[in-house]
Amino acid sequence: MAIRGYVLVETEVGRTQAVGDAIRHVTPELARITAVDTVTGPFDVIVQLEADDLDKLGKAITEDLQTLDGVQRTTTCLSVNL
Repeated sequence: MAIRGYVLVETEVGRTQAVGDAIRHVTPELARITAVDTVTGPFDVIVQLEADDLDKLGKAITEDLQTLDGVQRTTTCLSVNL
């Protein structure tokens, strides 16, 4: 069963569109980006990711998303079955 996470991205001022576009073109080796939405509110972009395990999801976030120009901070929410 795949691990699903929602990455809430805060961008530098004026960089939201560029960051959203850059994320849409990222192809992580260890995870799949299933949705990228530019949003209003305290976060600027929300990314939905899926990976085979938590370590792969974490590496995709730290190596592929957090390193993009204009990304200031990320918060990750994991999907759980209750």
